[in-house]
Amino acid sequence: MQVQARYDGKVYHNTLPTSVSPPSGYGALLKRYLFDRAEREPKAPLGPFRADAAALAAPVPADALRVTWLGHSTTLIEIDGRRFLTDPVWSERASPSQLVGPKRFFAPPLPLDKLPKLDAVILSHDHYDHLDSAAIRWLGKTGVPFFCPLGVGAHLRRWGVPAANITERNWWQTVELAPDFTLVATPARHFSGRGLTRNDTLWASWCLLGPQHKVFFGGDSGPFDEGFRQIGAAYGPFDLVMLEIGASDPEWANIHLGPDNALAAHQLLGGGPLLPLHWGTFNLAFHAWRQPVQRLLEAAAPDVQLLLPAPGQRVDVANGPLNSQWWER
Repeated sequence: MQVQARYDGKVYHNTLPTSVSPPSGYGALLKRYLFDRAEREPKAPLGPFRADAAALAAPVPADALRVTWLGHSTTLIEIDGRRFLTDPVWSERASPSQLVGPKRFFAPPLPLDKLPKLDAVILSHDHYDHLDSAAIRWLGKTGVPFFCPLGVGAHLRRWGVPAANITERNWWQTVELAPDFTLVATPARHFSGRGLTRNDTLWASWCLLGPQHKVFFGGDSGPFDEGFRQIGAAYGPFDLVMLEIGASDPEWANIHLGPDNALAAHQLLGGGPLLPLHWGTFNLAFHAWRQPVQRLLEAAAPDVQLLLPAPGQRVDVANGPLNSQWWER
């Protein structure tokens, strides 16, 4: 039986009991915030990083699978003749205010107005580090379709996206873009909310199923063995798997994977080239900013094909593993 989120008429609930409150209490978190010595932000400026806008604007070949990581969970996916943008965040801060809150470590490698023509924008949930109202307002004027979990469309409509360009889906529901190309909203173990609200919109992962290639975009999720196993059984193995590895901590182990659990999820999904997301862009946890990728490299088995491009570096997935080591420079 497929795992399902539960909606009680007011809020959504994970399939598994999931706490977003730290077991040690918020006082312990404040103490760590004030006194931990981890290098949570780079000591020196990063970048500038530059994506090749002219190359990205060229037509996507019908048999291509390429991806450009633009930072955090924002990626430009080129798959089987189509282009998709995930969780677009261009603002300087992942916050309700551009005066305070987590600040980018580096400028976006590609300006919004240099994005190529998109077939769709895919959204995983409504947290500020995944859903940037300024970017959505800009993208909404281009006429691009948006695909999002249930409830997230209300944000988009409020920011000027025409209702006709918004498609909302529950877990396991599909969108037929063409007879040979399908999007599927799939489960995740997380939560949602902006401002004082929580869990009044759904969160999701997504499968992109083209005629030649299949991609999994994990959004945000905590450990969720049955969910990942079911996704892998239904749609895997994938030609590209994108999972979060950063902003993790034992205090919120239910809602973020971290490197070790990402590797476990990767195996449950059926393996395949792995592009880690959700790290190296914002200070959202207590770990050192390099720790997620360093631990991923330590923990990954030799047969795991890691894709570790610099921000803005376009990756042709068929070319095999890539380790740019940009974080060390």
